[in-house]
Amino acid sequence: MRYLLLAFAVFLTPAIADEPQPEIDTGRSAIKSATADTFMAVTANPHASQAAVQILSRGGTAVDAAIAAQMVLGLVEPQSSGIGGGAFMLSYDARLKKLHYYDGRETAPAEVDEDYFMHDGQPRSFIQAVIGGYSVGVPGVVRMLEMAHKRDGKLPWKSLFQPAIQLAESGFEVSPRLHQLLLRLPKVSARPAIANYFFNSDGNPLPVGHKLKNPEYAQTLRKIASGGADAFYRGGIARAIVAAVQGDPENPGLLSLEDMANYQAKQREPLCSAFLEYRVCGANAPSSGGTTVGGILGMLQQFPLDDMEAGDDLLTHLFIEASELAFADRNTYSADADFVSVPSKSLVSPGYLSSRAALIDPDSASVAQPGNPMADTNKRTMTQSPEMPNTSHLVVVDRYGNGVSMTTSIETGFGSRLLVKGFLLNNQLTDFSFTPKRASGQLVANRIQAGKRPRSSMSPTIVFNRDGSMRLLVGSPGGSRIIDYTARTILYHLGLDVPIADAIAAGNIGAIGKHVELEPGLFSEDTVSRLRARGHQVVERNLNSGIHAIALKNNKLYGGADPRREGSALGH
Repeated sequence: MRYLLLAFAVFLTPAIADEPQPEIDTGRSAIKSATADTFMAVTANPHASQAAVQILSRGGTAVDAAIAAQMVLGLVEPQSSGIGGGAFMLSYDARLKKLHYYDGRETAPAEVDEDYFMHDGQPRSFIQAVIGGYSVGVPGVVRMLEMAHKRDGKLPWKSLFQPAIQLAESGFEVSPRLHQLLLRLPKVSARPAIANYFFNSDGNPLPVGHKLKNPEYAQTLRKIASGGADAFYRGGIARAIVAAVQGDPENPGLLSLEDMANYQAKQREPLCSAFLEYRVCGANAPSSGGTTVGGILGMLQQFPLDDMEAGDDLLTHLFIEASELAFADRNTYSADADFVSVPSKSLVSPGYLSSRAALIDPDSASVAQPGNPMADTNKRTMTQSPEMPNTSHLVVVDRYGNGVSMTTSIETGFGSRLLVKGFLLNNQLTDFSFTPKRASGQLVANRIQAGKRPRSSMSPTIVFNRDGSMRLLVGSPGGSRIIDYTARTILYHLGLDVPIADAIAAGNIGAIGKHVELEPGLFSEDTVSRLRARGHQVVERNLNSGIHAIALKNNKLYGGADPRREGSALGH
């Protein structure tokens, strides 16, 4: 098949703000790709990729390598993920030919109520809610990684922490991206601990190249390495987390020692759907990634993709329309399935997606409305919740044929701004809808409730061939735009035969129910003009994804790291 990829320019322009927007564009590098025969890791930072490959070289599994990479990411890319946050992991077991889905999403404290984000009858603003202990959910990633390791790991748990411990003690150089985020994100230095760690005595952020050490983080990791997840959820680390949250001087939260001790990671069924001859498997509720990525692709396969090219106006229009329809359903039905009935399988069923695709006019934009995926289900009220784009994604394939696709996050850049024991705490409670019900009295599916997990757009995905073998592992950070980044990459690579690294680097599209967003310089003027003629309100803005992927084809591993960020693909 043919494909069209426009050359990209290096740019450093702030994003157009239509919502709280913590993402900072720090320029693009050349296309990042790698080829290997035996194993490969693609992560958001070279230090993390090196740690993963070190584990793989020693005979570790993909899960082993993912654990090592996560511990390093929490050190060198602390604004995006870490042990103070949560994650979703897909882990493919080649021996059993079984795909496991691990849910390490944060939970709301037991003492919250549905009006938690309301004040004098009105929802709080995002910035009022996010800074401090008020936004912190029970961290889930450590318990999740331990669960995955017990089933899918091979090397000793303790050994997986050594790369991060050594790097924390010896120090790492502050990267250009970390420096820019410290410089430009709002209220990073809102609390003394984070200010003392990331900023000089004169109040300026640490410069690029500064060697930053974190011995306190190293000590925390030693405790978890020796004592397992219980060392995090019980004892001194848990007490320090709770003290920081409840004792926050300006915005205290309700997280308790009981919340920490009672946290459980969960193993759930992944959600798989059809795209062409492939089976696309993603994270099910409380993630909306599986249903929405699957929905977009399931609608697009109803059209003659062989006749289209990446970046042309017709395919871009169809992608926009499919995305907006899928997001209308996402915003209506997606939530924590332990609290709300989520019609996941119905949302990606062939018949339903065929009926949704029939609503798309190839010649004109339309206003997307939610469908009714189950005839006996009443429609729910649509809702939005602020979901910020600072997250991280990694993919790993090991020598045994196992694979991991994991998306991990502390939510917005630098999370709650609370630094405890060398790591940052999440602000994931702000992923709930701030308004629990509408004026009509209809309850919002994604309202906050005690013990509930907030809806997420994290979309770790593994695609399988017809014979059940792995074909593609992919995902991205990017807030709610994660879904479009992931779906577009799958569409271009598997639907249009674009090489994976080129598919990652191609122009991003954002169509999440507002105006249409296109990456500047990556779509032709003719394409933009034709989209506007179809009725789309097009805004050109930086869409700073962090798409990481490994494609498997002809007994080779082909890795791609997003040139918009500082990640790397390494293999052997």
